[in-house]
Formats: sequence, structure tokens, C-alpha cells
Amino acid sequence: MKIAVVGTGYVGLVTGTCLSEIGHTVTCIDIDQNKVDKMQAGLSPIYEPGLDELMLKNINEKRLFFTTDHSVGFEGADVIYIAVGTPEKEDGSANLTFVELVAKDIAAHVNQNVVVVTKSTVPVGTNDLIKEVIQNHLVHDVKVEIVSNPEFLREGSAIYDSFNGDRIVIGSSSKKAAAILEEINKPFGLPIFKTDIRSAEMIKYAANAFLATKISFINEISNICEKLSANVEDVANGMGQDSRIGSQFLSAGIGYGGSCFPKDTKALIQIAGNVEYDFDLLKGVVRVNQKQQEILLNKLEDRFESLKDKKIAILGLAFKPNTDDMREAASIVITNHLIAKGANVFAYDPVSMSNAKKILDTKVNYATNAAEVLKNADAALILTEWNEFKDLDLNVFEEQMKSPIIFDGRNCYDLEVVKNHSLEYHSMGRKTINTLKLTALN
Repeated sequence: MKIAVVGTGYVGLVTGTCLSEIGHTVTCIDIDQNKVDKMQAGLSPIYEPGLDELMLKNINEKRLFFTTDHSVGFEGADVIYIAVGTPEKEDGSANLTFVELVAKDIAAHVNQNVVVVTKSTVPVGTNDLIKEVIQNHLVHDVKVEIVSNPEFLREGSAIYDSFNGDRIVIGSSSKKAAAILEEINKPFGLPIFKTDIRSAEMIKYAANAFLATKISFINEISNICEKLSANVEDVANGMGQDSRIGSQFLSAGIGYGGSCFPKDTKALIQIAGNVEYDFDLLKGVVRVNQKQQEILLNKLEDRFESLKDKKIAILGLAFKPNTDDMREAASIVITNHLIAKGANVFAYDPVSMSNAKKILDTKVNYATNAAEVLKNADAALILTEWNEFKDLDLNVFEEQMKSPIIFDGRNCYDLEVVKNHSLEYHSMGRKTINTLKLTALN
């Protein structure tokens, strides 16, 4: 089929590229000409493993195109996907400005019957709004059907998830439109779940809120484990073997970040509030996540009498590995706090430093590799569990640091391995390992 995708962020670009990979002719639309020029050359504006290669392959095979012109992108399209951002407002609700603009662009330019598919994460009832906006602004006498088709992609593994997901959710009041979406997605070979539009919209928020809840829950368990000398990894492993619970999203750490969980949990709280329901459980999930970053800082400050003039090495800046996304990253709060305390902050991330420099305090210094950032450091904080750090020889900490004191916010190292090195090692929900022979704390 001929498909147009409006928006080329994580969701739009991955969706458009993967739809072209399964045989559809796809035109991705973005208002940024520089971005479009880059994508036409097969260069993704975002870091996503495997995306550049897949883009270039389908561009060369004449299935994937890019433009800034909506009339060109919509011409002859059977289906138009809306994949623009829905950023968070101050009250936590989703900002639908970009979605409404796309709806008006569709109304202004389509001159054939078309199915409009919402990929953007939108509050319940938004697809009704999209249909209303389109109908009120239609220039040509055409029929427009609306479908909710939420995405469940993880940054860093979005290509894999597109072809190996658990299900594809299709919500529509039109059996014909739902059948068209089912036909489009059939080559993925994934289970398809059909429902009404509002239920499909809610599925996305409910799924993300539940996963965020699992993360905050295991972090609370982690904090209790530390006080009771239990090991949260063993606890999580024992829990996860229960098929009713499952092992995913039970890794203790310094909380979730990124573009989805923080935004979607707050949006769902707001959605509930709009119908006069107090979602107290989810409010607790958000509070726990905000508190979790402070716990690593508390460990650090408990260890040193003062952070003033201490060199603190930061390993990892992105909110998770395999992405350059800095949105809601723990490194933002943590580096700001360290600088406020007078520390000298040095940081290294394999991919996200370019984005980090746009966001973090200008007093943050940047290194080109792990050994460099650790050199003469008084303490090291691991904030992102990149494989580069997980595979790092622990001898590097001993050799490079002034005093090899590690605060691991992602539990990257096995405690038994740590014991074989001269390190002071603090992690989350596990006992502290101190094989250093220090005579003083500072």
C-alpha cells in the first residue's frame, strides 16, 4: 500500500522505515528541511541501532521517501500515520498542538478517501477530536476513517521490537478501516488485537503505567533489602520466576526516564483527574521514581564529608543504553546536584554527549573514553548500563582513580567479581563491598 507518515521522531521514522521494509511504499513527512535532506541520504537524525542501514536499503529500493511537502506526501496515500510528539504540559497532560496541526494538514491536502492512523501516544478521546478537526476543515469531498494503532517500541531496540513485538493493537469503529490496518501489518507476522478506539488509546497508557509501577516497586524493595542485608537481585530473580509476575522490568536502579514512562504516567494521572478519579497508586509510582535518583546522591554524600572540589566521574548520561535520548535522564538531576555542591564533574557516554552538552550545566566536563573520565577521580557514578561499562575491566578503576570508590546506580557488576579487586563498591539493594584498606573516609 501507499503510506504517508507525518513526524520523523523515534516512532515515526522507525514505523515508516519498517513499513517500507515489509513492502509498502512510504513517504515520511517532516517540516525540517535539513532533517529531510539528512534522511534522504540514509542518515537517521536519531541514534537507533540498525536504523541507518534499514533506511538506506529501502531508499535504494525505492520504497522509502522523505519530504517537507504535505501535498506530495499525501498524494495517492491509502493510509496516513500521525506520529508527531505529544509533549508534556506543566500540569502533566499531553500537549496535542502538533496532532491538531497534522489533522488540519490532512484536511487541507487529501483529495482521496483515506484511513488516518494515530501512532502518537494520545489521551483517551483524542482520535474523536482528530476526526472532528478533519471533518470541520476538509477541502475536498472525501471519506476519512480513523484508527488508533499505539506503538510499543523501546528506544534502543525499536527495530527488533517492530518485527518481534507481542501484539499489534488496532482500535476503530470501522471494520473496513481495521481490516486495512490488519492487512498492512500482516507481513510482520504478529498477533493482532482489535478493539474500539478509546480502549486502544487506554491500552498504551495502561501498559506503560504498569511497567513503570514494576520499576518503582522493585526499587522500593531494593531500598528495604539494603536495610535488611538482603540481595535485591536474588529477590527479583525469585519473584520473576513466578509466571504471574515475570522477570522483565524488575532491575533495581535509579529509576526510569526517557520520553514515555515519565510523560505517560503523569498524563494518565491527569486523564484520571479529568473524570474525577484520584489515581493514588500511580502518583506513588511517580514519587518513588523521583526519590530514587536522590538515593544514589545520599550514598555519595554519606560517604564524603563534603563534595566541594572532589572530582566525580560520571559513566553514562543517556536515560538508558543504546540511545542518545537525554529526556528525563537521571544524569540531569544528579549532575546539577553535584555542581551545586561544588564538585568537579567529568562525564563520558558512548553516544549521547552531543545531546548532553545541550542540556547539562555548562560546568560539566567531558571525556572521550572511560579511562580518561576516571583519571584521578575521587568517586565514580555509573548512571547508564552501557555494555562498554558492564564489560569494563575493574582494574581500570583501580589504575585510574585517585581512590577507586564506585557508586553503581545500575548494578553493573557481580559482587563476587568485585570482591577480587581493591575497590569500594556501593550498588542498589545489595551490600557494600569494601576491599580497600582506607584509613580515613576522605
